[in-house]
Amino acid sequence: MRPKPVRISAQAVFAWADFRITLAERPRAKGRGQTPQAGTDSGSPGFAGRGLLREAVARLRDGRWVAVVVALAFLAGVIAIAGRIASGQAADNLRETALAALPLAAGTLTGEIEKQRLVPLVLARDDAVRGALRRAGKMKEKALNDKLKSIAGDASASAIYIIDTAGIAISASNADEPASFVGIDYNFRHYFQEAMSKGAASQYGLGTISGRPGLYLASRVDDGGKPLGVAVLKVELDGVEANWRSSGFLVFITDERGVVLATSQPDWRFRALAPLSAEDTAAAHEHLQLADAGFEPLPIRRGAGDGLATIDNAGKPRQFVEVVQDLPAAVPGWRLWLLTPADAALSSAANTARLTTLLGLLLMGLLAFVLTRRQRARRLRQEALARMNAELESRVSTRTAELTRSNTALAGEIAERENAEAKVRRLRDDLAQANRLSILGQIAAGVAHEINQPVAAIRTYAENAGRFLETGKTEPASGNLTSIVSMTERIGAITGTLRTFARRPGVAASPLPVREAIDGALSLLSGRIRDSGVTIVKPRGNASPVVMASRIRLEQILVNLLQNALDAMKDQPDPRIEIQLAEHDDRVLISVRDNGPGLGPEAAGNLFMPFQTTKEKGLGLGLVISQEIAQELGGTLRLDPGNGIGASFTIDLRRIE
Repeated sequence: MRPKPVRISAQAVFAWADFRITLAERPRAKGRGQTPQAGTDSGSPGFAGRGLLREAVARLRDGRWVAVVVALAFLAGVIAIAGRIASGQAADNLRETALAALPLAAGTLTGEIEKQRLVPLVLARDDAVRGALRRAGKMKEKALNDKLKSIAGDASASAIYIIDTAGIAISASNADEPASFVGIDYNFRHYFQEAMSKGAASQYGLGTISGRPGLYLASRVDDGGKPLGVAVLKVELDGVEANWRSSGFLVFITDERGVVLATSQPDWRFRALAPLSAEDTAAAHEHLQLADAGFEPLPIRRGAGDGLATIDNAGKPRQFVEVVQDLPAAVPGWRLWLLTPADAALSSAANTARLTTLLGLLLMGLLAFVLTRRQRARRLRQEALARMNAELESRVSTRTAELTRSNTALAGEIAERENAEAKVRRLRDDLAQANRLSILGQIAAGVAHEINQPVAAIRTYAENAGRFLETGKTEPASGNLTSIVSMTERIGAITGTLRTFARRPGVAASPLPVREAIDGALSLLSGRIRDSGVTIVKPRGNASPVVMASRIRLEQILVNLLQNALDAMKDQPDPRIEIQLAEHDDRVLISVRDNGPGLGPEAAGNLFMPFQTTKEKGLGLGLVISQEIAQELGGTLRLDPGNGIGASFTIDLRRIE
């Protein structure tokens, strides 16, 4: 740690200088009554120097230098104000330039969209299109495909295609290309659904086949008031974006939620003007149909009403003048943003104004200074600084000793904190163990039922074996004894699973096939699952990815999730729990989904908070402990976004080879 700088006031400096002068003027005598030595008389050089120092101190005290300080402060204020005024005027000039360029940028986009919007409207009234939709894929529409390809080329459209009422594309301008749209199901697209219901629609998004962004314009094809399908045109705004880039401005379009769509800065696409709320993020995902988009905020900071925006570009902030215009004529909810670089203009204007002001004020101030006084002041400052440095060195030494003591105390606090964290870890492990024992108590009845059946069977087999032996029938008796051995092995497997689950897990994790943990959790709950009548759907296939985890801890998470699902589906018709297993890159995803009543927004928001529960007798600790266990295993436990039916939780763990 660096020591804090020590500040000494001007009054202290003056007092110190006066004290030193007084000491220097006292006569040096060897004994009482002796006269001063010759070296201390008024004519000596030392006395003259001390006189000059006393005169300097007196002038400092009489307030003359206060006027100098005030003048310097006034000079700095005037220069700053001049620079600010010049910057404001330059910003206004740039804003006028940007406002003049804004209609041109908007017209480029609007003109392109309006030109393309007419194509699906005309195709919706074309007899060839209606005839193809009446046939609804009963034959290949080569003639119509060629026609759509010709129209797309003339209109500079990316693609034109015709969709029937089932959402299947029956004809497309790219039908003869490998990435043909023919036969693709577009029933999930908003523009298809909205056009079928309202007659026309538009949507910006990524192409499902090409993966390229574009604007989809759709118009419904009717036949005597009966909808036959939808004519769709996709226009990629590459030409518009290239025109914006060549203008030298930074231009982009946002939707009603502030998500960037078309832009002259390609890496800004599908980012947001400001951090989106969870509701807006979900709405943006649903409307744009971009499941993986993060909608990260743009690196833009706006000033307090000055119309300037600052963009952080690789750690170098740049200023822009920002103007905006709504585009209801193009697409409702779209806004056009135009930013013009302002750093050079603002800096040039401010520096010119400051320099001009400074030169003028300096010419006036230089007339008031005399070279002799400035040299004398410099000499006095050097002498005062020398004394101050000596005192500062002493204070720095003192401060260093204090810091050494503080560091020693801090080391002790760190050790106490580490001990406290160790206690917290032990308490957390104890809580997890208590949770496991609580789970064992909850499933004890089911396990007892599981054991009771083979015990009853053992008794029956034993009685029969005795009768067979009495009558000399050794072969049936041997079969009964073999069955008894099988039953005891089943009981041993059940009790072994219970002992393993109840054991306190070790700290180190080991490679674990995920299906073993899933089978172990289902085995623990087999009795309750059978009694509740719930259908369990296990992961498909036989693949079992391996993760680095403790089996007991992973089984504890799965048992908690399965028990919560069983509780949620009590008295539900056709109860069903589906366990899904998926691999994505180096991650393994284990999902537990039920078809129960699901969770409300308030319950979902507080789901992983301690002592928050939706059960009458629940403590609200099961999911909290499960989430902490997942984090200890290097993964996460999350609630998946719901579709209104049931609840789904996913365990995300790192896969190992």
